[in-house]
Amino acid sequence: MKPRSPRLAVRALILHQDRLLLVNAYRGAKSDLWCAPGGGVEVGSSLPDNLIREVYEETGLTVAVGAPVMVNEFHAPQNRFHQVDFYFRCTITAGNLDENWCDPEGVVTKRRFFSREEMQQIRAKPDSLSEAAWGGAMIYDPLELLVR
Repeated sequence: MKPRSPRLAVRALILHQDRLLLVNAYRGAKSDLWCAPGGGVEVGSSLPDNLIREVYEETGLTVAVGAPVMVNEFHAPQNRFHQVDFYFRCTITAGNLDENWCDPEGVVTKRRFFSREEMQQIRAKPDSLSEAAWGGAMIYDPLELLVR
């Protein structure tokens, strides 16, 4: 069996008024799981350029990309899926969340800012998301099982 390369993705940690922006990225809102906005890396485009594009598509916001803060790996051994996510601190430079915004791919169904306390009441991935958003050190979070 030919080995598969890991999929590369970028994600934005956007804190605004000490609240973290998360999205529900499941068609038809079939899951209550929240994650940071972002998505797959396109060949020939830098990680920051990919992230700017993905955040805009999913949220309608324009961001400035700052320093990387976490590398997280998701995997699903049963189907040999392996994704490496690069998380960057980002700041909003233009736009506001609009409930009528439509993700062109139809994947993101909700977008919302959460306080640190509210994060404890929801399902969010990766497990180290709050630590990365509100912490100060670079984090590496290896091979977390993919859940829906």
